[in-house]
Amino acid sequence: MNTDDLDPREAEAERLGPGPPIKPGGLRRLLTSAAMDIGPLRRHRDFRLLFIGQGVSFLGSMITYVAFPFQAYELSHSSLVVGMLGVVELVPLLASALVGGAIADAVDRRRMMQITELAFAAASAALVANALLPSPELWVIFVLAAIMAMLDGLQRPSLDALTPRLVERDEMAAAGALASFRMTIGMVAGPAVGGILIASIGLAATYAVDVATFAVSLIALRMMRAVPPPAEAEPPSLRRIAEGAAFARSRPELVGTYAVDIVAMLFGMPEALFPAVAAGLGGAGALGLLFAAPAVGSLLATVTSGWAGRVHRHGAAVCIAAASWGIGIVVFGLAPNLPIALAGLVLAGGADMISGVFRSTIWNQTIPDELRGRLAGIEQVSYSTGPLLGNVEAGGVASLTSVQFSVVSGGLMCVAGVAVCIALLPAFWRYDSRTALAATTPRSGGIIVP
Repeated sequence: MNTDDLDPREAEAERLGPGPPIKPGGLRRLLTSAAMDIGPLRRHRDFRLLFIGQGVSFLGSMITYVAFPFQAYELSHSSLVVGMLGVVELVPLLASALVGGAIADAVDRRRMMQITELAFAAASAALVANALLPSPELWVIFVLAAIMAMLDGLQRPSLDALTPRLVERDEMAAAGALASFRMTIGMVAGPAVGGILIASIGLAATYAVDVATFAVSLIALRMMRAVPPPAEAEPPSLRRIAEGAAFARSRPELVGTYAVDIVAMLFGMPEALFPAVAAGLGGAGALGLLFAAPAVGSLLATVTSGWAGRVHRHGAAVCIAAASWGIGIVVFGLAPNLPIALAGLVLAGGADMISGVFRSTIWNQTIPDELRGRLAGIEQVSYSTGPLLGNVEAGGVASLTSVQFSVVSGGLMCVAGVAVCIALLPAFWRYDSRTALAATTPRSGGIIVP
């Protein structure tokens, strides 16, 4: 080999003879290739603004996520009342998600984000007012929880449908990883900050912090360019919602993303069993670690997701990641001690995040812009119902058998369910973004030309 053609450090290594299998600088290149791709943030101003604004806003929402059940328990001294908050939130969320999807395809998505962010801020301000009362009302918390869940269903399709309008098609995986990173940071930091704020400045001021975060989001949205609907867009209607559902059923790659995710969550969601597991692994301190471990896995997966943009078999990637979630749950269920239990949950959380990145990539690359909002509503329904039903399934099986049997059997059923999905949906397993027909319209500077 002519050492004149090498980098000076590589030339020196060649002169010295055989050495380690990785050339000097090889580890650095490996780490660089694995690092999360932040290119979309550098190249697209509007995507950057959305990322910052929603990151701050979501952090505030996760602060309120902790304050809600804390205040409900403080007023009622009942865990059942706290548990009912989830039921109160689920119904309006599912009812509004499909409507929100139809609206997202008929109006300026940025404007829809602005309207819902203002409504969120008003709801948080009402929480402040209630907390300042001499005797705060429990029913107000339930009403506002339902309203905010409804607003989430109305807003999320517009938020999800914005990304394909702000970045290029080959940047979808990187943009999805960045969005997941933003969410994971909020899920890790928000509850921790919320607990500190409640203890130090009280509930009213804590809710006020959430109100302030919406100001940042609204400023960022105001600075973005308009995102008008397609020229042929029609007003929201049941027919329009049905059109979205018919399109989803006709595309095996979309059906596969819904089916695999629902199977993984239905059989492998163990959160309802965390308190029982924690009782044998250290009590309340262990419980907090169990809830945090999947988010840690998600964070690790997102910051090392640079390789995702080079994967083209997205369907296979979703299936492998979903099966890995099940394996992580099995490890958690069989763990003889807390460190191994946490390791299993970290593995599961990372696998779930990888599955989410590739599912969002499939959605963003194959769904026509005029249907993006309605399909985002369907996606929200699919990933909201799976965890809820999974917790019900886990608790039911545990009550009939044992906690360990419920966790381990659920993880194994998850792996088996993914195998069934592969057998029934071979087109999803074979899905390759290089040969799939792009269902997007021509772009100009990252913005779809209407």
